[in-house]
Formats: sequence, C-alpha cells, structure tokens
Amino acid sequence: MDLRHKFADSFNLNEPSILVPPPGPKAQQLVSREDKIASPAHGRGYPLVVDHAFGIWIMDPDGNRFMDFTSGIGVTNAGHCHPDIVEALTAQVNKFFHYCGPDFYYEQQTIASEMVVSVAPVDNAVPFFTNSGAEATEAAMKLARYYTKRPRFMALRGAFHGRTLGALSLTSSKSVQRARYAPLIPEVTHVANPYCYRCPINLTYPACKVACVDLVEDNFKTINPAEEVAAFFAEPIQGEGGYIVPPPEYFPKLAALLKKYDVLLAIDEVQAGNGRSGKMFAIEHWGVRPDILYTAKGLGSGFPIGVMVSRRELNTWPAGSHSNTYGGNPMGTVVVAKTLELIQNGLMQNAAARGEELFAGLKGLQKKYDFIGDVRGMGLMRAIEIVKNFDTKERDPQRRDRIVQKCFENGLLVYFCGPNSVRFIPPLIITKAQIAGALAVLDKVLKAV
Repeated sequence: MDLRHKFADSFNLNEPSILVPPPGPKAQQLVSREDKIASPAHGRGYPLVVDHAFGIWIMDPDGNRFMDFTSGIGVTNAGHCHPDIVEALTAQVNKFFHYCGPDFYYEQQTIASEMVVSVAPVDNAVPFFTNSGAEATEAAMKLARYYTKRPRFMALRGAFHGRTLGALSLTSSKSVQRARYAPLIPEVTHVANPYCYRCPINLTYPACKVACVDLVEDNFKTINPAEEVAAFFAEPIQGEGGYIVPPPEYFPKLAALLKKYDVLLAIDEVQAGNGRSGKMFAIEHWGVRPDILYTAKGLGSGFPIGVMVSRRELNTWPAGSHSNTYGGNPMGTVVVAKTLELIQNGLMQNAAARGEELFAGLKGLQKKYDFIGDVRGMGLMRAIEIVKNFDTKERDPQRRDRIVQKCFENGLLVYFCGPNSVRFIPPLIITKAQIAGALAVLDKVLKAV
C-alpha cells in the first residue's frame, strides 16, 4: 500500500485537522477492548489510537489527523513509513528475516557496523548491536566492569537509562520506576545533575564555575573510591528527566576529571542521538569523545534495535562473555543503514534549522504566558517547563497535564517529560510551515488553559 497516494489529501496539509472529537467511536471501541486486557503498567497519557501514519502525520480510525510532535517517543526521526526505509525493509523481508548476528555473518550487519563506526565520536570504535536502549545500557555496564575490574558506577540525578534491573539501577527520573524492585545493582551512586534552572546545590551559573563536577571529585574522596568506580553514565541531554541541557563547560570538565581518575565515561544517546540535536550525537556539541556511547530509538526508525560502541582497547572480553539472539538482525541493520544515510544527507541539518525556529517560537510563547518557566533543548529536542509562579518556579504538573491533553484534542501530539515539562520532538523531516502550524495550535491551547 502506497500511503503517499492513498492518503495524499490527508497528509499534505500543514496543520492538524480534527473531524470527530478524539477519541471518536471507532477509537473508543478499541480503547475499551484494550483496557479490558492491558497490563496496568501501561502508562497511556491520552487515548490516541493509531490507524496509519506517514511523515509527521498520524491518522486514527475515525479519520482524525494529528501532527506528531512525539516521533513515537523519540523513535521515528526519519518520519513514519519513510519510503526509502520501507523499500529497504521490504527488500530484506523477501531475502531472510533472521540469522544470529553474534554467531554468524551477513553483509547487512557488516554495512550497518561500518556506518555506525564512521559516525560515532568514539576513538577506534567497536560496535555491538542490541535489541533496545535498555539492552545497550546493560552491555555498557558489563563491558565497563569487565575491562576495569571495578564494581561501582556513578550516574546523574534525573537520569533515565532503561527499566531492566541493571539499567534501572542507573535510572533516577521517577521513583515509581524503581519502587518495589529492590535490591537493584549495588554500588550505584547518583550525583547532582547540571540542571541550571533548578540548581540542585543552590548555586547560579556561571558564577558557580560548574561546581556540580567538583562534587563528583568530592564523591571520589568521601564515598566512592575512584579506583573502584568502573564508569560514569550520563545522557548528554537528560530525556525523561526534563530535557535538561548542561552548560558548555560541564562535559569537558567532567571528562577531564574522569580521565584523571581512569574512570570511563559512558554516554547514553538513546533519545538525544541520531541527528535529533542537530548533530549526529548530542555529545558532539561539547567536543567530548566518550569511552563508550550507545544509542537506540531513532537509530531504527521504529524497528527495535540498538547499538553500543566502545574504544577498541576496552574490548578485552572473550567470545561468549556477552551475546544476544536478535541484536544486529538483518531487518534491523538494513533499517539502521538507510536511517543513518538519510540523517547524514539532510535530516540532521534540517533538525538544526527547524529546531531554532521551534525554539524561537516557544520563547515567544514564554513572553506571552507567564506559566512557562523555562524553554530549553537542542535541535528538535525541545521542552517547556510549566510553573505556577514565574519567580518562585513552583512546579505545576496539573496545568502541564491539561496542556498535553488539550493539544491531543486539537490535533497536536506532544508528551510529558520530567515532573512538569512538555516535550516537543517531531520527526526530523518537519518543515518550517509545519513548525508554524504546531506553534499556532499550542498558542490556542495555552490560552485555553
């Protein structure tokens, strides 16, 4: 089915269009069926039912059209059903679905590996494919321990690295994610994150001289002996924690400190990577080359796949010390290769340009609505933080929730992040006119709430 032809009239417009107040009768019927059998662990923010999608557009079964500013939660960087990716995947489906990449050879995995190595800001990089971001986190933790022979890890407050037990041990964005799963991996310490809008140590940038990094060294001297710390894990832009962007000095200063103590730096690019920030990987904005970097989400354009890349000298583990069945599978790796090609050939540059337009528009709305406390992000990874009082910065999660719901009701899909922020992460194919259309809808919603 060629969606470009079948739904041309629906998908060519720049602004959302609601024909039936969502969820309509067909959507509601499916919601009712699903709710009878669904796990209560599912966290659905609003009752969106997806029938088909193309580009930045989602259509529900009642004919409502939505502008997707979630990218399937940071996944469809190349847009939904990109024709080049559909073609590559279809061609592979007609060859073979699966063979175990860690145990055997096929060209699809080799091509994707070569492309990942060529773009990763890691010296003499070695790739290891996984099925997801959480699995990539686990691989990074295991490699760090194996190479260093050290038991401890450090991570940032507000971090999200996944929900498997190892990754969850590094995660600290919401207590509900960790509740009743103890004991987690022992010897993981969380330190202050560089959240300048709400400095966790009550200082002010730049007068603070990025003191949150100094606290890491203090931690080495008081709680975690540096010679026992395998790696420091960090997202270059904290995702679930609220789209928090560190100041320019943070990562260079942190990397220098870790190098001083021979502690590995592991960078989580699961959400921020793959062109979303305006560079292939967000850590490149700070000119830092980590020891380990891993990514997923946008890497596979909706196909579940991730990858960890690490410096070759770290790869002292022998055959069989880590593996999986589906990582690097042929369908996933052809999607990876095509996705990276598209990102390099224009989508990354578009993310940078459209991201500045989105940022400027959000800053303009901040001047108009005093409950927007902060506007932040990079490229097409942006957020607004909703507050009750602009001066005291008191959080207002209830108003934030209403904004997200009302955007849905007006045909704009956005989502939550942090305790009281709204994230905007459209596909990297988005146009200037579509940015303007989304901002117009958001303005209408902000006025209503």
